[in-house]
Amino acid sequence: MEFEMIKDNRFALNIFFWVFFQVYFESDEVHACIVTCGGLCPGLNTVIREIVCGLNHMYGVNRVLGIAGGYRGFYSQNTISLTPKVVNDIHKRGGTILGTSRGGHDTSKIVDSIQDRGINQVYIIGGDGTQRGASVIFEEIQRRGLRVAVAGIPKTIDNDIPVIDKSFGFDTAVEEAQRAINAAHVESESIENGIGVVKLMGRYSGFIAMHATLASRDVDCCLIPESPFYLEGPGGLFEFIEKRLKENGHMVIVMAEGAGQELLSESMRSADRQDPSGNKLLQDVGLWISQKIRVGILTKVVLYIYKFIYIYMIGLLAHYIYLSAFLHMHFQSYLS
Repeated sequence: MEFEMIKDNRFALNIFFWVFFQVYFESDEVHACIVTCGGLCPGLNTVIREIVCGLNHMYGVNRVLGIAGGYRGFYSQNTISLTPKVVNDIHKRGGTILGTSRGGHDTSKIVDSIQDRGINQVYIIGGDGTQRGASVIFEEIQRRGLRVAVAGIPKTIDNDIPVIDKSFGFDTAVEEAQRAINAAHVESESIENGIGVVKLMGRYSGFIAMHATLASRDVDCCLIPESPFYLEGPGGLFEFIEKRLKENGHMVIVMAEGAGQELLSESMRSADRQDPSGNKLLQDVGLWISQKIRVGILTKVVLYIYKFIYIYMIGLLAHYIYLSAFLHMHFQSYLS
């Protein structure tokens, strides 16, 4: 396919516009479907809405199916007819109106369903595991010689996919995380030698924890998976906590859920246990660290643990321009 990339500096978002010279589908022949897979993330409903409204209003596409319940919805016959009227207000809600699930990827059954339903555009919203599945689906579609386009829309609340500048929902997660940090700061500041511990999302990356820390200005220590740490001895976490309590009388620790997992004893780790998506199950390192602090520091400490892991379920902040431009770029390669 021939195309030309144009960078337009008039837009603050620094959007790249792609001008395509070949059209694969006419609007009246498009039969699209949308599926959401994996964990929840702020903005899923916004993405669904923008796909449906973009296809309909900009390209005149009237047939869009929502596949309910993740990948397994393809072969369990669960579908929702999506129209601009159906999706009109869904961006105001958290979660996904289509439902989601982990696992359930049966390539042959999924492609059978796509073929039987006459679908020729598949929009798959999900994380790295979901996108690996999308790649396998596309390979099977190519093997069968089907005229079907597969568009993968990356979804990661952790902002840890390097090929995109920013993932939808990340700014919302950082914004909401600051509320938890503020609560932990207020509580710890109110009590002598109080320590607030806030655990945030971040299985393998600490972007949410780091950005929320920098934005709040109330955090004394940020622990992330990319930077290993130890508890005891010179330069250890305990030494820093004691020093900070002597200086300030209270402190706040923010940690990503994947930080410090290597410190857990072998009996506590879930090395061989995985969720249905193949992700390693993590132990509650926040609770473990809190218990270690109680035992390891001689200073009398009143410990408050504030875990905030429900950001997944809220709606998206105002990033509609970003999403509209991103999804419009997807459509341009397919439609006239």
